[in-house]
Amino acid sequence: MAKIVVMPKLGLTMKEGTIVKWVKKEGDTINAGEVLFEVSTDKLTNEIEANESGIVRKLLSKEGDSVECLKPVAIIADIDEDISSLLKECNIQETLEDTQMNIKKQPMSVKNENKSKNRIKISPAAKKLAIENNIDIEIIVGTGPEGRIVIKDIEKLIQSQKNKTKVSPVADKMSKEFNVDLSEINKDGRIMKEDILAFINKSIKDEEEFEEKRISMTQMRKVIASRMYESWSVAPVVNYNMRADITNLKKVKNALKDICKVTYTDLLVKIVSKALMQFPLVNCSVDGEELILRHYVNIGVAVAIDGGLVVPVIKHAQKKGLKEISQEVKNLASKAKDNQLNSDDMEGGTFTITNLGMFGMESFSPIINQPEVAILGVNKIEETPMIENGEVVSKPLMNLSLTADHRAVDGAVAAEFLAKVKELIEKPEILIL
Repeated sequence: MAKIVVMPKLGLTMKEGTIVKWVKKEGDTINAGEVLFEVSTDKLTNEIEANESGIVRKLLSKEGDSVECLKPVAIIADIDEDISSLLKECNIQETLEDTQMNIKKQPMSVKNENKSKNRIKISPAAKKLAIENNIDIEIIVGTGPEGRIVIKDIEKLIQSQKNKTKVSPVADKMSKEFNVDLSEINKDGRIMKEDILAFINKSIKDEEEFEEKRISMTQMRKVIASRMYESWSVAPVVNYNMRADITNLKKVKNALKDICKVTYTDLLVKIVSKALMQFPLVNCSVDGEELILRHYVNIGVAVAIDGGLVVPVIKHAQKKGLKEISQEVKNLASKAKDNQLNSDDMEGGTFTITNLGMFGMESFSPIINQPEVAILGVNKIEETPMIENGEVVSKPLMNLSLTADHRAVDGAVAAEFLAKVKELIEKPEILIL
């Protein structure tokens, strides 16, 4: 039965999406669950799967087009089904014959010697199985009596198709983005993203020493580039750095190990959310000549994924306990790495935390995630000699890097806020007050 495919609404705030790529073309066969197209919003890119099996009879939008949510983008139907009424519904003037002309004819790679004129000898059971699996019987050489195609011939072809190159979804996506021919990767098992990266690195090394290579930006990289340029152009920023002794915070983290395994990022989300409630200017946004002050805190946590960076948001973090925050951070990070985030997961942030400490970073100046006015960079923890009570002792110090928009946050406010974060890190017992 013919079906109109619409632009999905991937989140409550999503109004439209941009078609990045049609994975299937007009005339292609598609099964329910296969990816039909890729759509991007201003924050992420998603693969959209078909809910119906059939033939892609008509694509109603081009790559690069922005389409309102729930508006038609394609029609899936049987090969000989009349879709004129659906075309009319979508305001497309085209006849049944026109749409049938667009259906791609599959080339016959093997001549079938068992057909006489236009008739192919095939058993009813084999024909039924071929139809169910979209098998072109004209490319099959039958092994039955007088060249008749029997069920084992169809089963053999299906099995051979299953034995083709196996590739993970992430690796398949990367291979398309970087134009990697999977047949050139020699691997017995499933091809993973690590195999794609290794192949790309080897290809680069094999090129001439001074040869240049151009690759197109991925849609995610285009979005990141646009948003970072916007932020850098709009916000006059000042950077602030302060070190905090995490001796007591480390004790809290270890004490909670048997109850709830938390990370320093989880603890910082809780700490920063409490500090932000006392410094509303650091939690606001700028709208023209007005400041939007908030009585809630939505903290974005930057997550690195293949090809870029996403920032899922912990909503109303100031009301949540450490265990709830920890679980939510883990769930959102997992969804990010599996490309399962939706628009709602990434909307509404009022402040962002980005942690590069695991990479040994000592200090950096993160760019503000608009329309927020500040972002906190977390650096590595370093054992540092200090004088305490006249003696030299070693303390684990974490360097914090705050970037703030000077339109809303003056130097004194930024310094006081960072000092408050430092106090809560060094005296985490205050959190229970």
